[in-house]
Amino acid sequence: MGTGTFVRERPYTSNNSRGLVRGFDMPLLVVVVALVVFGLTMLYSSSWDFSLGAYGDAMHMFNRQLTWLGVGTLTAIILAFFDYHHWRRLVVPVMAVTIILLITVLFMNGIRFGAKRAILGGSVQPSELAKLVSILYLSVWLYAKREHLHDISLGLIPLGVILGVVGGLIYQQPDLSAAGTVLILGGLLFFLAGGDLKQIGGLLVIAVIAAWFVSSISLTGQQRVADFLAGIRDPLQASYHVRRSFEAIVNGGWFGVGLGQSQSKLTGLPVPPTDSVFAVVVEELGWFGATGLISLYGFLVWRGLIIARRAPDMLGTLLASGLAIWIAFE
Repeated sequence: MGTGTFVRERPYTSNNSRGLVRGFDMPLLVVVVALVVFGLTMLYSSSWDFSLGAYGDAMHMFNRQLTWLGVGTLTAIILAFFDYHHWRRLVVPVMAVTIILLITVLFMNGIRFGAKRAILGGSVQPSELAKLVSILYLSVWLYAKREHLHDISLGLIPLGVILGVVGGLIYQQPDLSAAGTVLILGGLLFFLAGGDLKQIGGLLVIAVIAAWFVSSISLTGQQRVADFLAGIRDPLQASYHVRRSFEAIVNGGWFGVGLGQSQSKLTGLPVPPTDSVFAVVVEELGWFGATGLISLYGFLVWRGLIIARRAPDMLGTLLASGLAIWIAFE
């Protein structure tokens, strides 16, 4: 009873993890296509005015997203033929490159909303890459250490070092939410791999104390806590971003003002194509449309956990469940 119970080690054979040989999970494929279509539609609706002002081209952000969609689709097709056990040889260099990128971004001059987070003209955020790479690295590492996770010197302490390095570099940007996501994912994967519940309890206590300490000494953390509490007491006293988002959501009502008809995106809603895109969704499609979007993501997470449960071995389960939990947090 002292360990996680989601993962059960199963014998692995070289033929049981070949994605296309066994076939796609069709419900997962359908929901991914639906989310892609929905996302492209809302990106175009929310970005054309912002993109025109920022880049001089109303289609700039949409076309860039299409490019990345093509790259992502090609990558997905290649990985469908890829035996995920090969990640055991690749995760160390991939993690090393990610850490280099996290360090590099700290020395970049581009500051957006008080943080240094992006490189390559703002199109790549190393902190987002770090979330994915952390899942891959920790899944492989926990799989390799699965027989020794009860030994605190071989399990919890090395895990803390890994999470501390990655989370600490992300925190320096500062990106508190991304750093918190990496730490939470690490703790959950440790539990799923069979980590001792006492160690997990200790990790939670340390995490709570660390979160309190960080929010106390960090100006960004203090401001976020203050904005959050102010918004709870009185939405009119919340930050400008939150107030404008509330206005868009209230304006949308149950059924929305219609696709492409949002006024908030034209009148000062901060970065509507990215940080405020959900507010645009609610304003244009209403709560019914927003509920439909959330339901699609919920279904995606559910299918991911089903796939994790059916994975041929522990490594597959950790990889699939880590990705599903990451999507749920996002």
